[in-house]
Amino acid sequence: MKRNERDEMAKPEIGSPSSPTLSASAHSTLEDDTAMIDTSYNPTRGTEARQPATGPGAPAQNGAAKPNLLDQLGGPWGMVLSGLPVIAFVVANALVALPVAIGIALAIAVGITVVRMIRGERFSVAIGGVFGVVVAGGIALWTGSASGFFLLGIWVAFAGAVVTLASLIARRPITGVVWNLMHGGKHAWRQDRKTLRVHDIATLAATAVLAARFVVKQWLFDIDATGWLATAKIAMGTPLTALVALVVIWAFRVSTKRLVGTK
Repeated sequence: MKRNERDEMAKPEIGSPSSPTLSASAHSTLEDDTAMIDTSYNPTRGTEARQPATGPGAPAQNGAAKPNLLDQLGGPWGMVLSGLPVIAFVVANALVALPVAIGIALAIAVGITVVRMIRGERFSVAIGGVFGVVVAGGIALWTGSASGFFLLGIWVAFAGAVVTLASLIARRPITGVVWNLMHGGKHAWRQDRKTLRVHDIATLAATAVLAARFVVKQWLFDIDATGWLATAKIAMGTPLTALVALVVIWAFRVSTKRLVGTK
C-alpha cells in the first residue's frame, strides 16, 4: 500500500517542468492553434481584388463622369466664346472702318485663345479661332466688303457638301471610310448592309447641314446682309455640328459593335 502511494507521488503532473515531453507537445499544439487563428482572419485579404482598376482601359469611376458631346465641343461657354469675334466684327464694322473692325475681331479672338488655354485647352486647339479670324479678315480686306469676312465659311460648306455627296453617290460614305481608317482599314464594312446603311445616314446628315449652310449664307452674301450672315454663322455653327456629331457617333458605335465586337 505504501509502495503504491509512492508510485502515485512519483508520477509527474502534465505541464510540469518534470515532464518535458508532454510540455513540448502542449506548446506545439498551442502554436498550431495560434497560427490557425492568425491566418483564419485577415482584414486585408481580398482588398487587392476590390481595388478599382486603373489605367487607360479601366472603366470610369463612379465619381468621374465621362464628358458628354456638349462638353467635348466646349460646352455652352465654348459656343458663346466662338461667336464673340463674329459679333464684335459686325458691331465694329457699323461704327468704324473695315480694317479697324477686323483688328477688333482679331484682338478678341486672341483674348479668347488666352482664356481657353488658362482653362486647360491645348494651344493647337485654342489657336484655331485666331487663324480663322486672320483668314476671314484677309478675305474681307481683299474683297473690300464686310461680307467677305464670311466667304471662307461659305466656301468650306460648299466643298464639304460636294465631297460628302460624292462619297454617297460612289457608295463609299465618307463617315464609313473614316471609321475603317480609324480601325486599321481592314474591315469589309461595305459588305455589311446595316453598317453601310448607318454610314449612309450619317454622311447624308453631314451633307444636308453643309448644303444648308452654303445655300443660306450664299444667299445672304449676295444681298450683302452682313448682320444676318453673322446670325446664320452662329446659329448654323456649333448647334448643327453637335447634331451631326451625334449621328456620326451612333454610326461609329453600330459599326464597332457589328464588325469589331464580334471578333
